[in-house]
Amino acid sequence: MAESEAVCPERLVMEHVTSRWGTLVLITLLERAHRFSELRREIGRVSEKMLAQTLRTLERDGLVHRDAKPVIPPRVDYSLTDLGREAAEQVRGLARWTERRMAAVERAREAYDSARP
Repeated sequence: MAESEAVCPERLVMEHVTSRWGTLVLITLLERAHRFSELRREIGRVSEKMLAQTLRTLERDGLVHRDAKPVIPPRVDYSLTDLGREAAEQVRGLARWTERRMAAVERAREAYDSARP
């Protein structure tokens, strides 16, 4: 495989952190630990399969901790690791910037769209 075709490990982690669901999971877990169903409700519009996959990926990257308690019924809590908290703070900064600058983005979109035939 050519070097340009190889996936850069840093790029792969950045994709995990900045993916649609990865970003929302990280920001949500900044508040506190959540159970799977709580996360799904809080995030909204994410399928069970996609949320499970996102959590597994973030856990593998060392960003999310999965705490399975041996009780009946089973209880699993998800929380951020120190590394995950660091990443989540960065992502939250970008989310806040987006909220603050959304009006400027909308103006730019309107200008672009009106200039196109």
